Amino acid sequence: MIDENKLTQIKQMIASAEEAIHSAKQMLSDAAGADFFEEGGDVTVKAKTVGKVAEGGRIIEGIFDGLNMIGPDGKQYNIPANYASKSKLVEGDVLKLTISDDGSFVYKQIGPVERRRLIGSLVQDEQTGEYRVVASGKSYKVLLASITYFKGETGDEVVILIPKDKQSNWAAVENIVKGGGTIENRTESVVIEELDQKEDNPEGKEESEKEKDQEEKIEDLEI
Repeated sequence: MIDENKLTQIKQMIASAEEAIHSAKQMLSDAAGADFFEEGGDVTVKAKTVGKVAEGGRIIEGIFDGLNMIGPDGKQYNIPANYASKSKLVEGDVLKLTISDDGSFVYKQIGPVERRRLIGSLVQDEQTGEYRVVASGKSYKVLLASITYFKGETGDEVVILIPKDKQSNWAAVENIVKGGGTIENRTESVVIEELDQKEDNPEGKEESEKEKDQEEKIEDLEI
């Protein structure tokens, strides 16, 4: 006869052990200043502890690993690159996958991790054609869909998002500054300020406001 209490206790012990291993790996990675373990290891552990399956497998919660969603069973679920790019998903985000009656997949971000911005330079592997962003002495993988959307080219400055409190292999592209070549002489705050100004002042808006002010001054003089 199966002792349910003992099984529950064993499950709790395993979960605690996995959490302890995860914490130890994170501490070692932080101390080493790089990803000390194989890619996706921490994500898989987190998926097992955070993820869940509900409604007979119709709803699955898992962790974004930079390219796919990892379910609590360790399986990979493909995510459309355009969705991941547009949503600026960051490695470690918690996602919910709903499988509809017609078999289509619908994703929703339900637990975003804290983010931080970095400014890097866009590079491309001549052999594989893979794009990466080099920032703060590390090379981050990025989705091709993001580079294509912003029409990025080798040498461009790229604003990326990464997890705030953990190492990551992937980064989300927030924006691209065309031209590049001046990253060493410009701070992150300057680049972000330029992007914000660009969004707040679409082309032609500033000029039209100046013309309006001049017209108002002329009308005052005529009066």
